[in-house]
Amino acid sequence: MRVQSSATAPSRIAVDSPVTAPGNTSSGTLMAALGVVAFSLTFPATAWGLEGFGPWSLVAVRSLLAALIAGGCLLALRVPLPGRRHWLGLAVVAAGVVLGFPLLTTLALQTSTTAHAAVVVGLLPLTTALLSALRIGTRPSRTFWVAALAGAAAVVAFTVQQSGGALTTADAYLFGALLVCAAGYTEGGRLARVMPGWQVIGWALVLCLPLTVPATALALAHEPVRLTAHGVAGLLWVAAGSQFLGLVVWYRGMAAIGVPKASQLQLAQPLLTLVWSVLLLGEHLTVAAPLTAAAVLVCIAVTQRSRG
Repeated sequence: MRVQSSATAPSRIAVDSPVTAPGNTSSGTLMAALGVVAFSLTFPATAWGLEGFGPWSLVAVRSLLAALIAGGCLLALRVPLPGRRHWLGLAVVAAGVVLGFPLLTTLALQTSTTAHAAVVVGLLPLTTALLSALRIGTRPSRTFWVAALAGAAAVVAFTVQQSGGALTTADAYLFGALLVCAAGYTEGGRLARVMPGWQVIGWALVLCLPLTVPATALALAHEPVRLTAHGVAGLLWVAAGSQFLGLVVWYRGMAAIGVPKASQLQLAQPLLTLVWSVLLLGEHLTVAAPLTAAAVLVCIAVTQRSRG
């Protein structure tokens, strides 16, 4: 379905036409960077949320609240349903970033520190770029891949060193989360080229309502809830900040600058997460942090300047 745009009706957007002007790399990079900042708070906020909610309750309620926010926006702006050919892609986004990643990382954070969990985020840019090359035919340059691998290696080495080099049972959850999230990012970045990014995540959230509504009822009935300031704040952030607003700007950024380059901005995410972990959770960092930060920034600069 096509709907003509109007200056007096901003909600009437052609869902099947490109929505981001080509070459708008500055605003696209800014949008993707804002998404990274939002995502960097996810693990600390999840740790806060687990103080008041069980893991299944936290995941179900966050998805339900985010869906209510997104659904309200879609209804208020009278956004038409996406074309039938887009629903499979939206289902991949829903499975990856609405259900899979939140659930698997929340289960992992029951026994893992945020520093150790940041390993999955360090590997996410490379995995997303690989899936993007397979799914939508992007072909980054050799320089891009060398810098991406170097940045991923630096982040992995740092986060493993932070956790003492020990592997836990949570690793299976983390690597599973890595794969499903990369698939959701790749498909969402592709869809964001033909519909606004906020509609991509909005429809994905709404698509999950038949699952999240009964899941919320069941989880709250079987897991104890202890309302605390940290628990409520963590829940609200992962629902509104990470699950909706962060993905809105993230998909918009990917549509503007491409999935591979946007994904490399996430090389900074584990380091940001560690900063928030110190400030919000009282975790301690080693002197390796500034050295790794410098290496990561160099890798980001190289990937952003490389030409595919």
